Amino acid sequence: MNVSINAKRLRATLPDVVERVRKGARFTVIYRSRPAFQIVPVNDEAHLSGELVDDPLYCARPVGRSSDRRTAMDHDAVLYPR
Repeated sequence: MNVSINAKRLRATLPDVVERVRKGARFTVIYRSRPAFQIVPVNDEAHLSGELVDDPLYCARPVGRSSDRRTAMDHDAVLYPR
């Protein structure tokens, strides 16, 4: 079962959403009137995507700089160690 839920309601009902996901429910979170992400059970192997190294966004080159003077590549190295 896939249920749409907006971000505000997700924040207000997070414990209930967690319990429902543990029982097999899937949620599509709507943020600013658009689907933003899905919440699925961790053991939902039928819907797992491929390896991160196969994802073009994961392997994209860094762009710009952040306010802490580190590059996006610096941040990626911390967030996504290879």
